[in-house]
This record gives sequence, structure tokens and C-alpha cells, in this order.
Amino acid sequence: VQLQASGGGLAQAGGSLRVSCAASGLTFSNYTVAWFRQAPGKEREFVAAIKRNGGATYYADSVKGRFTISRDNAKSTVFLQMNSLRPEDTAVYYCAADRDLITSSISIFGQYDYWGQGTQVTVSS
Repeated sequence: VQLQASGGGLAQAGGSLRVSCAASGLTFSNYTVAWFRQAPGKEREFVAAIKRNGGATYYADSVKGRFTISRDNAKSTVFLQMNSLRPEDTAVYYCAADRDLITSSISIFGQYDYWGQGTQVTVSS
């Protein structure tokens, strides 16, 4: 199983970026996929998740209303559209996948079996 995160970069505050996570080696539609992020000196934190088969979406309070997670099962890819970016959104963004998550575990990074390599998102003020 491989998860390949891409699309990070530099944006100004108030701007937008979209990051992607392309998966291979798994039946993608059977997996819940999430984005986590980690800023220097901070713990990895949950950002957003989308249930398998294009189901329910979940967001951290800090990104609700600004970020949108979506998936294209035909392309085995999950997207995170990030709008109204803030300097505090600066972090390495990781995608993660797991097949058998229950809703109460969806924001817990230790519950995910597969991880991508991360992509840097930097927001300047």
C-alpha cells in the first residue's frame, strides 16, 4: 500500500491551496482517508476525514468552513481544498488510510494503518 501526498506549497494568508493523496495497492473505496498535520514543535493533529464509499465527512473545529475534503474513488485520490488560509495552518500535511475505523476513532492518528510521506504547506502573513 502506498499513499502519495502532493500539492503543498506557499500561499499568502487568505489564499487557497489544494493537496492531494493518491493511493495504490488497496481497494480504495473500502478505506476511510484522513488528513493530519504537524507543525514544528507540535503534535500531529487531525484535520479532516472522509468515510469510505464517499460517505460522511469530518473536520477539526479549526478548519471547519474553510477546508473541504473530497474523494474520487475512480482515481483512488482524496483531495483537501484549503481556503481562507491562515499562518497557523502552516504544517506538514499527511494523509492516512484505514479500512475498519469507527466514527469515534476517526480523529485519532494512532488508529490509521497507512500513511503518506507528507507535503509542506506554508502560509505567510
